[in-house]
Amino acid sequence: MSRIGKKPIPIPAGVEVAVSDGVVSVKGPKGSLRRVLPPQVMAVLNSAESGKAIKVSVQNQEEVRTRALWGLFRTLIANMVEGVTKGYEKKLEVIGVGYKIAGGGGKLTVDVGYSHPIEFALPAGINVAVEKNVITLSGADKELLGETAARIRRLRPPEPYKGKGIKYVGEVVRRKAGKTAKAAAK
Repeated sequence: MSRIGKKPIPIPAGVEVAVSDGVVSVKGPKGSLRRVLPPQVMAVLNSAESGKAIKVSVQNQEEVRTRALWGLFRTLIANMVEGVTKGYEKKLEVIGVGYKIAGGGGKLTVDVGYSHPIEFALPAGINVAVEKNVITLSGADKELLGETAARIRRLRPPEPYKGKGIKYVGEVVRRKAGKTAKAAAK
């Protein structure tokens, strides 16, 4: 039995949820999201006296792969509900002399030491705010936001010697000693 999959997902006020033909649609103040469920997973909308909730179930609770999908899709639907109510946010930090960033108009211009600045087109539903050397990405879709942040970080990942590059705020970059420190140790 999936402990996570059994828990009902409460629907806050101001959020509309529709379940039809294996598709869950969630609409709220921050946007609308939809997800197609696999044939083994079913979602049911309950209107109980304690409030509205979504209950996720599976066809065969004994099969290991189906149980894994049960918990996964319950969490994905819960993330959709939270995304359309509160939204999600990721922050990236650009470290390096001469590294510049500018955002606006659905794209991000990143100048991180290459011979040319890189124009990064942001997907629909992702907003960007640039303040000094911090990029703030926000949106309702947690999965899309994480993938976009990872793609931006891949443009120039932090290197271990000087720490230059694009990293998540709060990420710890493991530093290495250079040649001179090794030679002095001998």
